[in-house]
Amino acid sequence: MQAHITFPDPTEYPEYLRGYIEAAKAEDLLVGLAASQQYIINFMLELKEPQLNSRYQPGKWSIKEVLLHIVDTERIFAYRALRFSRQDKTPLAGFDQDLYVEPSKAASRTITSILNEYAAVRQATIELFKNLNEEALNQRGTASNNEISVRAIGYAILGHEIHHLRIIREKYLQIG
Repeated sequence: MQAHITFPDPTEYPEYLRGYIEAAKAEDLLVGLAASQQYIINFMLELKEPQLNSRYQPGKWSIKEVLLHIVDTERIFAYRALRFSRQDKTPLAGFDQDLYVEPSKAASRTITSILNEYAAVRQATIELFKNLNEEALNQRGTASNNEISVRAIGYAILGHEIHHLRIIREKYLQIG
């Protein structure tokens, strides 16, 4: 069991993920994931339905769609972490995030339904990482034609969420 999951070294992930990983300033991944989960749930429950379905400009995702994108991405990244932690060296394909939005039917779902799914996925991610030892966290695999460590995937999950929360606050809600 992993008691403390430390920040990854830049050699553990591709350059294009640097922004996400650096946004995840948590000294311990598990603490960061749990704290972020509580913050996201409380934050989203404060928003009204018109805000949750709003877009900051035409063609952009609604806040509900962004939240489901976070869930989908976390599921995919956690799957990658599972495969690589189990020493599966099969290269994994990328995914087209835009293809996931319309079929998610976010506008027809309640925020409670979306947050319940989010919480279940987050809890599964926490349990996965909680039970990885140092050897498993250091395993590397190839996803989207880039090598990445299991530890870095965990921090990418957290940083990706922080990135989108910042966009929601700044562009959708105009709060700093």
